[in-house]
Amino acid sequence: MLDMLRRLIGQPAKPAPAPAPSPLRHGGMPPPRAPSYDSGLVPSLKNDHQELVALFEQIGRTYEARRFHEIPALLTAFKTRLEAHLLTENVRFYNYVESTLRDDAENLSLIRDFRREMNSIARGVIDFVKKYQANHDPDILQHGFLADYRAVGGLLVQRIQREEGNLYPLYMPT
Repeated sequence: MLDMLRRLIGQPAKPAPAPAPSPLRHGGMPPPRAPSYDSGLVPSLKNDHQELVALFEQIGRTYEARRFHEIPALLTAFKTRLEAHLLTENVRFYNYVESTLRDDAENLSLIRDFRREMNSIARGVIDFVKKYQANHDPDILQHGFLADYRAVGGLLVQRIQREEGNLYPLYMPT
């Protein structure tokens, strides 16, 4: 608009400014941001564990009370809470720890192996939930559910103990 006004009054148009350098890297992606430390993250993850265990125990009590019709809704609540926890762990916890260990190939490899193992355990838990989540047939819940529930409970306990005992202590400010 100013260029048109300049021409009307007889002044030359101002040359267009050079475009500002883009903060995007080659390929259109912004440069990666280093994850930041959050002193409340580990306590929050441990609180998630307590909530998940409480929900899981509630599922077991509901089964023992033979209120099979309530189990799918409890499994949905458990799965939703677990997935939120896993997302937080993967995005905030593991990314930070891996970033801080990027120059320590041996420990970085151990963390990545641990992450794969933990994700494998999580898949087992999610598969259990999906198997029974949409199943409202009491006969199917009565046969096989308890054995699967106990096996998954063992996986869940194993995962929580290993995370809190071995993994979470690695989350420290740099």
